[in-house]
Order: sequence, then C-alpha cells, then structure tokens
Amino acid sequence: MAAFKRILLKLSGESLMGEKMYGIDEKRLGEYASQIKEIVGMGVQVGIVIGGGNIFRGLSGTSKGFDRVQGDQMGMLATVINSLALNSALQASGVKARVLTAIRMEPVGELYSKQKAIEGLEKGEVIIISAGTGNPFFTTDTASSLRAIEIEADVMLKGTRVDGIYTADPEKDKSAVKFDEITYDEIYNRNLKVMDLTATTMCKENNMPIYVFDMDTFGNLKKVMSGEKIGTLVRN
Repeated sequence: MAAFKRILLKLSGESLMGEKMYGIDEKRLGEYASQIKEIVGMGVQVGIVIGGGNIFRGLSGTSKGFDRVQGDQMGMLATVINSLALNSALQASGVKARVLTAIRMEPVGELYSKQKAIEGLEKGEVIIISAGTGNPFFTTDTASSLRAIEIEADVMLKGTRVDGIYTADPEKDKSAVKFDEITYDEIYNRNLKVMDLTATTMCKENNMPIYVFDMDTFGNLKKVMSGEKIGTLVRN
C-alpha cells in the first residue's frame, strides 16, 4: 500500500538540466519518468508542477533589464516546455499523461480547471499542470501549493537535489543538521528557505503537508511512497 493516495509532485527545472549547463538532460528526464511510472503502478494519483529555471527564470531576468511581468510570462512558457518534455517521456514509457496549462494555449495543452484535473487523476492519468498560476509575481512553488490544495492532494512532495531540510544549507555548512519533521512556524522562526513565503503560508493555512526529499537519486520517489523516512515532513 502506498503511503499517500493522491500527491502533487513539485519538480525543479534546474534538476532537469542534469549534467548540462542549460536545457533538458534526456537521461534525467527518463529517470524522472521511470520513477513516476513506478508509483503510478502502486495506484498513486499523481499531479505534477515543474519549474522553468533550466530555461528561463523571470526574477533573474529583471536584473538583466526584462520587465518583471513579461519576464514572469517567459518563465511560465519555460514551464510549459518542461511539462511537454515530461509528458512525452511518460507517454513513451507507457504512462497515460496530460498537460494542462494555467493560460489558454490550445493545442499545446488544455486549459486547467480543478474538475478536469481531478477527473484525469481518477482515471489514472498523470496530470502535469504548467504555466504556474497564470499570473506574474507568483513562483512555481506557490503554483504547486495552490494546485495541491485545489486537487485535494494528501501531500505536496517537493523533489530537490537535497535530501530534506537542514538547520543551514548543507552544501555550504558541513555542520548543518537535518530535520526529520518540522512545523511551518519553526520554518518561519528559523528563517529557513524551503519555499517562498507565499507558498509556505498557503500550505500552513490550508493544512497541506509538504515532504521535501532528494528526487535526483533514482528510486527515492518509490521509497517515499512506501513510507520510508528519507526526507523531511513539514506540517502544522
């Protein structure tokens, strides 16, 4: 039995680069598709939101002279590119998947609605929700929180390159200690950079647990679904 029936999986755009400096690493894309296929086989209903930082990040674009609104819109389109790539990889591995977009762009993807997403999940489709919230000034972390709440997921899984939440950045501070479990209030009080404040607050106010784990190690997604304690659980 899987630990969760319905999840929202947040994937990092940067992680899709794999060993590359830019764009999509086909090997990493294939590994993600294989891991997702494993948990679909366990009967888990899977919604996915992917970032776009491997292609374009709106906030960093503003420092280079881009208008913030148009920069964020470029970032939204980057998430659509990543979503289409993952959709293609999933379908190639025999998994039924569909791309929904927060902004209208048929025939690239269908316009997102809660009803459409839940209907797809209940039919066993992997639902990839792209283009963020459809609005500027909101990150894909916030989009993930929003969609997790909307589709009534049991948990939001945040797949990163780090195996959980630490007292400090473990890549910079070797003395950093990992949390097995932490509350939202502790995250605020310790000023930990798990997600942006808007996303964290949405999850706190709607009682949506977050599980942070290392998605880049093959097999970890199945371990989380099997109930293994390999990451950090955030809840009220």
